[in-house]
Order: sequence, then C-alpha cells, then structure tokens
Amino acid sequence: MSVDRNTRDLEPGIERDFSRKMSYGSYLGLDELLSAQHPVSSHHDEMLFIIQHQTSELWLKLVLHELRGVRTRLMADDLRSAMKGIARIKHIQRSLTEQWSVLATLTPSEYAGFRGELGASSGFQSYQYRAVEFLLGNKNAAMLEVFRSDREAQALLAELLSATSVYDEFIAALARRGYEVPQELLERDVTQAHVFNAALMDIFRHVYEHPAENWDIYEACEELVDLEDNFQLWRFRHLLTVQRTIGMKRGTGGSSGAHFLRSALDLTFFPELYAVRTEIKQG
Repeated sequence: MSVDRNTRDLEPGIERDFSRKMSYGSYLGLDELLSAQHPVSSHHDEMLFIIQHQTSELWLKLVLHELRGVRTRLMADDLRSAMKGIARIKHIQRSLTEQWSVLATLTPSEYAGFRGELGASSGFQSYQYRAVEFLLGNKNAAMLEVFRSDREAQALLAELLSATSVYDEFIAALARRGYEVPQELLERDVTQAHVFNAALMDIFRHVYEHPAENWDIYEACEELVDLEDNFQLWRFRHLLTVQRTIGMKRGTGGSSGAHFLRSALDLTFFPELYAVRTEIKQG
C-alpha cells in the first residue's frame, strides 16, 4: 500500500448496480425512515429531541416483539428459550437507558426554544411503552382512554389488557411443574394488575432456599428481577432527565411531569420476587 494515499480501492467483487437487486437502503426502508423527522420549529436542537424519541420507539417495538416471544415460549414450557429472550431484552433496555444521556445534553434554555411548539404531544402517549407495561403485568384499563383517537393503538392495548402477562405465564408454568400455585392466581382476572400473593412468595422462598434442586426456576426468577431492575433504572433515568430539562413543570400531555414519573417508581411487576429476599432463611 502506498504511503501517499489514504484511500482503498473497491474490491472487484463488491456490488455496484442495485437497479435490479435489493440494497442495504431498500431492505431497511431508509428513504422512509430518514425522512420521518418533521420538526415543527426552526430550532437546531429539535432534531435531537425527535430522533431520541423515534429511536426509543424502535427499541420498544423490538422489546414488544421479544416479550410476545417470551410469553409464547413460557406457554409451551420452553423455559430456556424464554430466558434467552429476556437476556436479549436486557441488552435492549441497557441501550434505552443509555440514550437518556444524549437527551440530557439538551439544556433547559435549548428545550424552551421549541417546547411550546409541541402542543399536547408527550411521551406519556407512547402506546408501545404502555403495551410493554401491560405485557409485564402493570395493567391499567384507564390508559386506553388516552388512545381514543388512535384506534389501532387502542386495539393493541385492549388485546394485551385481556391477555395474560409474562408473569402470569411464568406462574402457570410453575403450576405445571408441580409447584403449589394458588388456584386464584391461575384463574384471576388478567385485566387487573398482579398484586402480591403470600402463598406465591412461599414458593419462591423454597426455590431460593434450595437453589440446586430448583436451578432453572431459580435462574429464571433472577432473570425476571434483572428485567424489572432495568425497567426501574430506565424510569429513574427518565425522571432525572425531565427534572434536569424542565424541573417541576407540568408535562406537555397534561401530566404533573416529574411528580407523575416519580410515582411510577412505586409500581412493580414481580412483587413476590422482591419480597422473598426479606424472608429467605439464613443457612
């Protein structure tokens, strides 16, 4: 290689003519994807705001895809494949959480330059985020009202509201394994959020006190805890970014803003898997 050049030649086999072949751009739909940013102001930093949220929605789409797969595999008693899906989701969650650091570069003065142009649009209206919550068990029928003007979004949430959650299916799998799961959990109204059940915690206490004899269930419990931990980290990072950017102002969608986000930190998907840690007997 010549030292007076800083380029490399195209290898003979590299494709050049895509008039009749699928290209990278056509496969990914880049024409549509990269033209989907429509700022409503002339402010330089609005592009950051749009791309941050669009990217998050793409990751949420993948999380939904993977969670549906996890639920299906649990229903088929394929615990190992289900946990592989959760492992992938955990990596996606890490990317979602790290993205907040990019949005946090938006200063209060910069955001104020275009926030007034956003109208009533708000991340509160992310139906995919609500769908993820529903799939994990935080059911809330009142959320469907937010999507009255978006029939497809409302239909998706209505479907997931009436369907079992990942945790419901994990509990059902435990019952099929012979664990003494309370019947009321197997027949519960799945449109309601799961709430703490002492008898279920007793099952998990047995699992945690005898991990060698219950290893795959023990490992699955820890994977679910990782999943919730990551979700809570995302919620907390969201809260901090909002406080850093707008302080305690109300949200553009009408919520109380940081106050509303802080209250979400009290919600839990898998309450027994946290409560059991207090009850495990020392050896």
